Amino acid sequence: MEKPGDDEKLTVPLLEPKPATYKHQEDDDAEEDEVGSVRRRVVEENKKLWVVAGPSICARFSSFGVTVISQAFIGHIGATELAAYALVSTVLMRFSNGILIGMASALETLCGQSYGAKQYHMLGIYLQRSWIVLFCCAVILLPIYLFTTPLLIALGQDPDISVVAGTISLWYIPIMFSYVWGLTIQMYLQSQSKNMIVTYLSLLNFGLNLFLSWLMVVKFHLGLAGVMGSMVIACWIPIFGQLAYVFFGGCPQTWTGFSSSAFTDLGAIIKLSISSGVMLCVELWYNTILVLLTGYMKNAEVALDALSICLNINGWEMMIAIGFLAATG
Repeated sequence: MEKPGDDEKLTVPLLEPKPATYKHQEDDDAEEDEVGSVRRRVVEENKKLWVVAGPSICARFSSFGVTVISQAFIGHIGATELAAYALVSTVLMRFSNGILIGMASALETLCGQSYGAKQYHMLGIYLQRSWIVLFCCAVILLPIYLFTTPLLIALGQDPDISVVAGTISLWYIPIMFSYVWGLTIQMYLQSQSKNMIVTYLSLLNFGLNLFLSWLMVVKFHLGLAGVMGSMVIACWIPIFGQLAYVFFGGCPQTWTGFSSSAFTDLGAIIKLSISSGVMLCVELWYNTILVLLTGYMKNAEVALDALSICLNINGWEMMIAIGFLAATG
């Protein structure tokens, strides 16, 4: 027999509905958790990015710093020497570097694809093929360094500056050939995330060039020859270090020794290099036109000196962005 009030008990819910304020609190907590999760992911991705970008920025900043240091010491020698250095480093070197860097950019793509596909032995073969292609390109570019003086005079540059530029360009020949190995080995190592060895050697390059330039110019008073000689030494020391690292066990999976396969399928490498390097060449060459036009001004020495300093400082700053670009790639 039902007692009075049983119907009321049956209608009472087992769980009381949550107050509206409690629901809002839950929504706020979920939103805070989501924001915190996003922040954690951003921090984690930034850490991963800096692991690659940090060494890459240091390497590029130090390598480009060699040009800036040499320019600073040449500026203490004379205005004509500084203007001549501006013509060679900005016109000739950027012209040849545009071609060499553009041709070497194919190696970055090929090494990245092969390493991702776990075809490790192909990295060493691609590296050797790039050496062959870039060395041939450097030989083709050699006449512009051998005949710099008549070439610049034919382009309407000041004869006095052109004569000094002809002397500086001869010193740049071994520097140009150093890029054949320097650019390719750096891309080869970075595709395997071996960035620290590149960074250490680049910092050594920067410090060595600073010390040698000071020693030869300030202490021994060797002038232009001292600056350019220290620059040549500083450019080749890191390359010898990188070669020793690769040849003597630093990359056991990807370097198995020299192979005759490096001489095969060079046509495909050349086609890929040209297609990937055209845009890069255009980006590097537009500064060359500015410097050549500046050389036509009345007071060419001062104009060239000022413009080259600004361009080199701007280029030094750009190494930070290029380092991040290499990391994201």
